[in-house]
Amino acid sequence: MRFLRHVVGLLVATAMTVAVLPPAAQAADDGLWQTLRSQDGLVVLYRHAIAPGGGDPADFRLGDCSTQRNLSAEGRQQARDIGRELRRNRVPVDEVRSSRWCRAQDTARLMDVGRVRATPALDSVFTAPASRAARQERQTRQLIRAHRGQEGVLLLVGHQANIIDLTGIAPASGEGVVVRADRKGRIRVVDRIPPP
Repeated sequence: MRFLRHVVGLLVATAMTVAVLPPAAQAADDGLWQTLRSQDGLVVLYRHAIAPGGGDPADFRLGDCSTQRNLSAEGRQQARDIGRELRRNRVPVDEVRSSRWCRAQDTARLMDVGRVRATPALDSVFTAPASRAARQERQTRQLIRAHRGQEGVLLLVGHQANIIDLTGIAPASGEGVVVRADRKGRIRVVDRIPPP
């Protein structure tokens, strides 16, 4: 079932990337930025910026970017634009965490909104065994729950497959899904931040 969701997510994201949206549909509205500035306990699940292709090469090695699918020049600019958008809209960033995959680390660093903390729970689960994917999902849910009631926004930069498992949403590259934990600890989607 997880694999099917991942495949569907990739197809949806590809279609969203190809579609040409009017400018009004591409930009987050002022209400969303106000929410991010004024409400506590918010977490943004960002999918890494544009990294052409899908999955990882067969010789993938953690810690060796030359073996990984990486950001394109467009992706690096998109990551900088995400950070610029957050700063321009005065979003108070409490903490930035990232997957250990190079494309996620690079996205988080290029956003330039805070020190980046590598977090294994955010590592890609696209081809992970179900037990590991479930463990990482539990750990990520705990991060979100722990942020409940905290001031400032927690940014988690990771991968589409992980965000699908958490929210059912297949974000495009550079898109953010805003979530929070409710009083019972359930993860609720608040809004989405379109990619710049």
